[in-house]
Amino acid sequence: MRATAAGVLGLEVSLLQSGMGGVAGAELACAVSNAGAAGCAGGYKLVGGALSAMLGRLTRGTDRPVGVNLIPEVVGPDELDRQVTQVLDETPERVHLSFFGMPDDAVFERVRAAGRQLVVQIGTVEDGLHAAAHGAVVVAQGIEAGGHLLGTSRRDALVAALRDRLPDACLVASGGIGSPQEAARALAAGADGVLLGTAFVVAHESRAHARFKSAVTGADETDTVITDVYEIGWPGRRHRVLATTVTADPEQPAKFIGKTVVEGKPYLVPRFSAAVPTEATSGRIEEMALYCGRSCGAISDEVPAAEVVAMFAPVLAGTEVVKTKERAESHVGR
Repeated sequence: MRATAAGVLGLEVSLLQSGMGGVAGAELACAVSNAGAAGCAGGYKLVGGALSAMLGRLTRGTDRPVGVNLIPEVVGPDELDRQVTQVLDETPERVHLSFFGMPDDAVFERVRAAGRQLVVQIGTVEDGLHAAAHGAVVVAQGIEAGGHLLGTSRRDALVAALRDRLPDACLVASGGIGSPQEAARALAAGADGVLLGTAFVVAHESRAHARFKSAVTGADETDTVITDVYEIGWPGRRHRVLATTVTADPEQPAKFIGKTVVEGKPYLVPRFSAAVPTEATSGRIEEMALYCGRSCGAISDEVPAAEVVAMFAPVLAGTEVVKTKERAESHVGR
């Protein structure tokens, strides 16, 4: 029998929270983990004292399994090495490392040698096979997902293709999952759990700006677009966002439209920045990168993170038992 995400990561519910840079701080990650799922804090470009401060809040806030998400293509190999070193040195073994995109093989080997669990989000079958070969929980991201897109496949098609090649791997589905019914569809396609991003953007503990949250709860899937305009700070990726005046007219000047603060340091935000508006951001929020998946049509309220976990728990807790029962019944009916 395949292991569920809950079994591999030591959770009560086979649900992972996306480690969204800026939005997913230690507070959100701890709230999700304390509710029985896998919280994940966004490491993004944090390093040195700023990363240590976040890791301290993370390990003090929960004694349950929790993750730190890092992004190899944004920071480069040297900075990623520094980030990995800090996470391994400054956190206990219950903190797993999550990568958005593929790190070098040496990083895989280093994390596994340290006895840490690995979670890797991918967008292609090739990357999924590679990550699984290194013992990672593989998160299959479909184009229904909000934020930066790692491939061109729909979620369930990617999950099914990976399951066909990886019958024993732990696969987690990501993209467009805003309801337990959609989570059930992902499981039926072959997933062992799901990862949610947009549903946690609007959680009370999320650091997303209030206007960002209200835009998500008021939107449906037709309000999202795939574009490459928000490229400053993260070039070369398409991303799914809520449609804005910036996505409608990418010929506007890349002037500064706001300010933000990250771990106590102030930054200016230019138009076309990949930075997400947080509670520490001011300015033209409605023109910034409002990352949002097609799941937004099923998301209408801002609730505590624990309520999100509780809503999905009936579908995602005891997944192994459900799948075993379904297989038994299918054999009986033959």
